[in-house]
Amino acid sequence: MAKHLSGKRLFIGIVSLMLMGAIPNVSAQTVQLKGLIKGRSGPTMILQTSNAETITVTLTDNTEVGQVQGLLKARRKEMSMAALIPGLAVEIEATRDEHNQLVAKSVKFKGDDLKRAESIQAGLHETSKQAQRNAEEVKKNQEDLEKQRAALQAQSDALRQQQQKVAENQKKIAENQKTIAQNKAAIEAAIARFGQLDDYYILDEVTVYFGNGKTNLESKYQTPLLQLAQKAKTIQGYMIEIKGYASSVGSETVNQRFSEDRADNVANFLLRQGRISLTNLLAPAAMGESDQVGKSETAEGQAQNRRVVVRILQNKGIAGLQVKGD
Repeated sequence: MAKHLSGKRLFIGIVSLMLMGAIPNVSAQTVQLKGLIKGRSGPTMILQTSNAETITVTLTDNTEVGQVQGLLKARRKEMSMAALIPGLAVEIEATRDEHNQLVAKSVKFKGDDLKRAESIQAGLHETSKQAQRNAEEVKKNQEDLEKQRAALQAQSDALRQQQQKVAENQKKIAENQKTIAQNKAAIEAAIARFGQLDDYYILDEVTVYFGNGKTNLESKYQTPLLQLAQKAKTIQGYMIEIKGYASSVGSETVNQRFSEDRADNVANFLLRQGRISLTNLLAPAAMGESDQVGKSETAEGQAQNRRVVVRILQNKGIAGLQVKGD
């Protein structure tokens, strides 16, 4: 009887093992994805496919990021996860985890697509700033126009002069409105092509200045940068944006390299000393001689232009979810 029960248990065990082996591992199934990066919030990446479908993919420290090279795109250059910026066209190989969420095993892209995404990101930000300045100027001109119209009622002897000023201001308003319309159209077109590249709140900012021909981070800026890193870690879904600039004195090519080295050195400090994760860091941008904030003819103005601007960003969608949760 005991032998019979022992044999029965052995048979049941063998059948169970066979059934277990027959069940496929669904979670390990590989998924191939293509599309544009629409947004990044920490390790979460939002992908928009060619048919306008929005897919959420999770990045991990094991995710391989690479740039395909060569005529046949057969070679692959390892890249930092910070290169995965909004607007970049990518190919993703992913699997589904136990929660049925897509986890990226590898992400690859072309070098030309990365340069195009970086250019669009920098240009869109500057276009948005210019549109804001134009809107402020239009508002000011409208206020001036109202003052001039009120003065016309009390100063009939200067009617012709006032009317001339009104006509001039109206012309300026029309020109500014035309410029605003053009800028708005450019922004909307870029957003439609590359996603919400400027859909972030700026929560804090630190500016680091450099000496002429210098790229090393001075010790006096370490404390402000560490404080900024500490503050960033308290913010849900934060991203760190780093932009390096140079003065317009000297060779444009050399200045471009200076701005890149300065941005890279600040990024390395935040990664090593500030303990900022790569998934929360946008690719450092080398802006070269663009966006000069100081007068290039003076030593003081040149010093103001040799800088790196570090900002804490939070995606507006993430911020909205946080408010609703509270």
